[in-house]
Amino acid sequence: MYTDLLARIKNAQAVNKPSLKVPFSNMDLDVLNVLAKEGFVESVEKKGRMPKRIIDIKLKYENNRPGIEGSKLISKPSRRLYTGYKDLRQVRQGYGISVISTPEGIMSNREARKKKVGGQILFEIW
Repeated sequence: MYTDLLARIKNAQAVNKPSLKVPFSNMDLDVLNVLAKEGFVESVEKKGRMPKRIIDIKLKYENNRPGIEGSKLISKPSRRLYTGYKDLRQVRQGYGISVISTPEGIMSNREARKKKVGGQILFEIW
């Protein structure tokens, strides 16, 4: 699940690892594609065949600082938070994004506002 994925990325960046391999899931791959498109990770690549499929993530660093400085989980199994596209707000004055699960797939808050679609806010990242 994406919560474990965020913890793995945070821990790998804390020790300056260049890349990371995580078990494959479709939701994790979609979340990572959004993070790669927004510039929080360098690249994402699906490798292997079933049942040993993995996702290879190349982490991003700028001047020895990690590309992801922090994250905050919004929706949890005990509390799901849904919002319409008009209520989506900026994260850290535009320096971060919210990742949202919509009927059209997983996307950032900027993309959801452009497409005028709301959904479940998964987490914020900056």
